[in-house]
Amino acid sequence: MDQSLDQPKEIKKVTQRHLAKRSFQRHWQLYILMILPVLYFIIFKYVPMLGAVIAFKDYNVVQGIIESPWVGWKHFENFFNNPVAWDLIKNTLFLSLYQLAVTFPLPILLALALNEIRDGIFKRSVQMFTYAPYFISTVVIVSMIILMLSPRTGIVNNLMEAVGLDAVNFLGQAEMFRSIFVWSDAWQITGYSAIIYLAALAGVDKQQYEAAKIDGASRLQKIWNVDIPAIMPTIVIILILSVGNLMAIGFEKVYLLQNPLNLGTSEILQTYVYKMGIINADFSFATAVGLFNSIINLILLIIVNAIAKKVSGNGLW
Repeated sequence: MDQSLDQPKEIKKVTQRHLAKRSFQRHWQLYILMILPVLYFIIFKYVPMLGAVIAFKDYNVVQGIIESPWVGWKHFENFFNNPVAWDLIKNTLFLSLYQLAVTFPLPILLALALNEIRDGIFKRSVQMFTYAPYFISTVVIVSMIILMLSPRTGIVNNLMEAVGLDAVNFLGQAEMFRSIFVWSDAWQITGYSAIIYLAALAGVDKQQYEAAKIDGASRLQKIWNVDIPAIMPTIVIILILSVGNLMAIGFEKVYLLQNPLNLGTSEILQTYVYKMGIINADFSFATAVGLFNSIINLILLIIVNAIAKKVSGNGLW
């Protein structure tokens, strides 16, 4: 009786092996092409994860990862007992949510607007001007922001003084940091981020537009009833990925815009990890904080994916 129960499983295994072998024989070129990307992820993404074990050790360079003494949750406890921990988490969350609220809908709106433009030259010109900032390096963007907002020589303050207003040290005011960071980020990435939505809109069946036109739908009704449903799966996937990276704000730009006057809002988990790990050489403590940040991102990704899949039927897995 046991043997009869095992037979379907054995047959299934043989069938799977046969299909795998047949697939490899037919598409072996594609499997070979996959070797380098897979090796890249293994070497540069998965192998470094083993280093996360130093978050549970008192790591020092002389003893190495294996020989360093095990201390368990010590570094996590030290972080949460630190008075600055909750300020760091709050700053990271506020900046991330602000960034998501601004930079997520803008590419959708831009793509919908560009999709309505029929003048080819004007459309291509708008696309070029909105895509171009994405290819400017972060260092150059930060330099532009600092020069433009300089309290003495910046063009913004010069214009304010020209109309009788007092000069403002924008980057020296902590309450202005988040808006400067988020809106400059929106200017830089909105055009490029709209590409994926334009690609999705390009796949909409033209017959749907013709049917909407025959039914007397206005332009806004056509966008609401044809365009948005067509790109909704793409919107959901991008939203899931964005929330999954909610706590992973770009370190470079935040760090370069920081100064002693705006640290109250600009000090986030990523900059704190850099300062503790690289500058202060407290590798174990910095790894513990970074690991905590990554776990929060993973939890958010799983939760949002589950909600999106339940509500819309679309998800990453």
